[in-house]
Amino acid sequence: MRCKACEGSGMLMDDEQWHYTCSICNGDGFVSKVEEDDHPIIDTDVNHRILE
Repeated sequence: MRCKACEGSGMLMDDEQWHYTCSICNGDGFVSKVEEDDHPIIDTDVNHRILE
């Protein structure tokens, strides 16, 4: 299954346009069904920054 976080690219970008490896799929761009179920939904703001 294609990674929903990075849309299959394997890279994520923050609000300042820094690129980094996707932490969900570890840069593969794809996740198995088992891996997809292991990650909790994290609350973020409009710039996709994690709210703690």
